[in-house]
Amino acid sequence: MTSLDDLPIRDDLRGRAPYGAPQKSVPVALNVNENTHPIPEAVAHDIVARVAAAILSLNRYPDREFTALRNALAGYLGHGLEAEQLWAANGSNEVLQHILQAFGGPGRKVIGFAPTYSMYGLLASGTGTEWVTAERDADFELSTETAVAAVREHDPDIVLLCAPNNPTGTPLPLDVITSVTDAARGIVVVDEAYFEFADPGTPSALTLLEGRPRLLVSRTMSKAFAFAGARVGYLAGDPAAIDALRLVRLPYHLSALTQSAALGALAHSGEMLAMVDEIRAQRDRISAELARLGFRPYRSGSNFVLFGGVDDPSAVFEALLDRGILIREIGLPGCLRVTAGTEAETTAFLEAIAVFAPAAAE
Repeated sequence: MTSLDDLPIRDDLRGRAPYGAPQKSVPVALNVNENTHPIPEAVAHDIVARVAAAILSLNRYPDREFTALRNALAGYLGHGLEAEQLWAANGSNEVLQHILQAFGGPGRKVIGFAPTYSMYGLLASGTGTEWVTAERDADFELSTETAVAAVREHDPDIVLLCAPNNPTGTPLPLDVITSVTDAARGIVVVDEAYFEFADPGTPSALTLLEGRPRLLVSRTMSKAFAFAGARVGYLAGDPAAIDALRLVRLPYHLSALTQSAALGALAHSGEMLAMVDEIRAQRDRISAELARLGFRPYRSGSNFVLFGGVDDPSAVFEALLDRGILIREIGLPGCLRVTAGTEAETTAFLEAIAVFAPAAAE
């Protein structure tokens, strides 16, 4: 049988593995940072009606510029944004891919701060962009001094700042973003995929866009909007940067069905985001209980918690899986990551993990 090594793929892709988290059917799946709360039934019915209406015109191509969706996204984000400052694609991963296609490529480099979202490196590879990582500070924090020093050392064409960071959950202060933007000659991307889960009053990088044409802020509807299966990501930035993304997108890249579903969700943003407070409460509950059990939960502004103090992460991961609870083993020594789910899901996880608590072993 032919193997991948037998095919004439690009040399820089040889030996690489595709992105993938375990996909298993279990009673409690808390491994990929999904919003485990279902979409409200009334909202679901409206979305279905909008999609059904769109089906009647599927013989025609969709609006290539997704004008209605861009207006709706601008209205949702606020901050005085106009439709010409918005972009969208099939998940925030495609948004990031467009950025790397437009501003990266062979002979250019992109920098991130490890550990961070593993897709960044894969997207860089897929676009022929050199992927460079710099280290974070203690407890996975990122200070202005550390970030700026790395930017000056590597002189990247693109800087990727994950705020809050995945997989650590670490929030990122605005002063780090402004300092990096001032120091970088290229594009600075702030990935705010989990921003809606930040503590109330946390300022967004959207507040920094005015007067900074090289700053882009990426978001997603997959997390807080409970819309992971719809694959809708979006970005805010300078109109000129948006024009650059048009150069690399595929024609009609957002289907009429995707646009209709997203418009339905945005029309009910208040209802769709009503569960965010509960998720935030479960996140804080997880952190507090893990600390009480003797684990080391790290600071999180997202809908998940990274925790250390695990003697054998693989063994604990498998033991929890045997109990029908799927969390994430991410390769950090002594660490595991768990998504904040419903109250019942959180309870199931906490009861199961207590068996492996450092405090229980003393």
